[in-house]
Amino acid sequence: MGKEKVTIQDIADSLGISRNTASKALNRSKSIPEETRNKVISRAIELKYKQFAYMETDTVTPKKPGNIALLTSSLPNNSHFGSLLLSGLEKRISAEGYNLSIHIIREAEINALSLPSNFEISKVDGIICIEMFDKSYSELINDLDIPTIFIDCAADIFYPVLKADVLLMENEHSTYFMTKKLIDNGYTHIGFVGDYNHCKSFNERWVGFNRALSVSNLKLDLDHCIVDEDRYFILESEWMDKQLDRMSTLPSAFICANDFVAIRVMKSLKNKNIHIPNDIVVCGFDDSPESRIVEPQLTTIHIFNNEMGITAAEMLLSRLKNPSKAFQITHVKTEPKFRASTGTLK
Repeated sequence: MGKEKVTIQDIADSLGISRNTASKALNRSKSIPEETRNKVISRAIELKYKQFAYMETDTVTPKKPGNIALLTSSLPNNSHFGSLLLSGLEKRISAEGYNLSIHIIREAEINALSLPSNFEISKVDGIICIEMFDKSYSELINDLDIPTIFIDCAADIFYPVLKADVLLMENEHSTYFMTKKLIDNGYTHIGFVGDYNHCKSFNERWVGFNRALSVSNLKLDLDHCIVDEDRYFILESEWMDKQLDRMSTLPSAFICANDFVAIRVMKSLKNKNIHIPNDIVVCGFDDSPESRIVEPQLTTIHIFNNEMGITAAEMLLSRLKNPSKAFQITHVKTEPKFRASTGTLK
């Protein structure tokens, strides 16, 4: 009696995968990760399945999965723009056969300019940096000579000397648009809240704010701004209340560096029985979940997080394929969302 023919089910069973997955892999479907396709084809050769029966096993060398290291000083939570960004990013790089490892960079490591103990340079093909805003540490990463993309970066980093790609949400023009909209509606005393040296995106929002004032022939009034170092805002729960107390008069509007800052401003204003938007209007940036549940709902700038993640992945994958191409600084479009915290605008 002749030997039974090898079937796709035999291949699938030997690898512990579904028949459908094995079939797609043999047909080289792009929906199947390359690592899985190579395993299936190698097993088909071993079992002498149909057209693979006369091929030698060593004619197919399965590609080892690549490794992408994500470095961050603060793992994004559900309220952070980076959480959805990570989802789009991971799906895109895994489809190309890369694994993603996440490394939290502690303050001690930043101060010592040292890499995490579990970061093995020889096993890293590419690096993605999120929330890495220390210039010296960014330069350390840059000097590793590994393809790198910064998603946002240090405010004082100079693009010409940065040997990496940079991806940001569009900050300057959207903040300009929102500020100009308020000015055109009669809000001519406007303050900015946020440390514009915290990161490049905050800095670009500060630039957009100032450009709107300049175009409207309005002078910047620092007495109406809260631009102290970010650490004060984070460490002291009543710090915002104190900053508002020092102002002899409040502005008619606040443009805030992000939603987190804006919501803290709104809380402090409410503590002083100042009504939003009747007494003062407030704008944020990020379109976080909290911006839609705070009372009143917060006017903000929407970030297309998932799309940014996919764009980041594609930029890095392109860099891995062509390391010598010119570095890119890319901005992904954002979208203003006017809500109740700015009242009715025309």
